[in-house]
Amino acid sequence: MRVVIQRAARAAVTINGKVTRSIGNGLMILLGIENADGEEDISWLVKKIVNLRIFDDENGVMDRSVIDVDGEIMVVSQFTLHARTKKGNRPSYIDAAKPDVSIPLYKQFTDTLTSALGKTVVTGEFGASMAVELINDGPVTIIIDSKNKQ
Repeated sequence: MRVVIQRAARAAVTINGKVTRSIGNGLMILLGIENADGEEDISWLVKKIVNLRIFDDENGVMDRSVIDVDGEIMVVSQFTLHARTKKGNRPSYIDAAKPDVSIPLYKQFTDTLTSALGKTVVTGEFGASMAVELINDGPVTIIIDSKNKQ
């Protein structure tokens, strides 16, 4: 699993011209799922995400987690995070999991993240064409791949 984590002042998802979901202060996460992903990837990433100290403390030092600041989280499925761009100019998405694999893992990821956060995680709509708005606070953007744990 690969995630792009962005510290957000606010974020929103628009589907069919309507803002359907939004968050305030917290994390906007783009989630890419590949065929080799499973429960171990979910557990490791969720623990890493909720404990990642990327929010400022009273001294302006990034030393607080999303839990510490009572932040919100939005997760949007993003198969293009597994694009292969080595050959040619058209990306290949062969490593991205198909819906029969990715939908259950996406649901499990968001459920596990909701449990770890202690509040409902806001999601995009899997497979929908979405417009995602983000006010990136900082800007702070972190990329984590569960296959690169060391």
